[in-house]
Amino acid sequence: MLRSMQISASGMTVQRLRMDVIAQNVANMNTTRTVSGGPYRRRLVSVQEDVEHKPFSYHLANSVNSFSGRGIKARAIVEDPTPFKRVHDPTHPDADEEGYVLMPNVDNLKEMVDMLSATRSYEANVTAFNAAKNMAIKGLEIGRR
Repeated sequence: MLRSMQISASGMTVQRLRMDVIAQNVANMNTTRTVSGGPYRRRLVSVQEDVEHKPFSYHLANSVNSFSGRGIKARAIVEDPTPFKRVHDPTHPDADEEGYVLMPNVDNLKEMVDMLSATRSYEANVTAFNAAKNMAIKGLEIGRR
């Protein structure tokens, strides 16, 4: 019972991080000059399964007998390698000699879809966590009778 709550909690933690990174992307979608120079580059959360570091044969042999999952974890926050957008705006202070400005590679539509996906995943983990909690409570109530 506790393992299922741990898995749901790890999912909620990662989805909250995804929502924070998406909010940062949206907030910087017009930032043309960063501390490192150049426009803001979209960031993504790289996620992986949280597994014990044992050989594949161990997991294969034990998968039939028991569930060995431990949830997920954020591996890294990486920059999106897609190219920047070139916008013609000669009045912009960061425009080049030809009047073009490099804009961040943040697409508002992609960010909203990612935010919706992260929100739904978070809600699903909350539902699973509450279901496990309610089962534990019902189990304790059985013991009282």
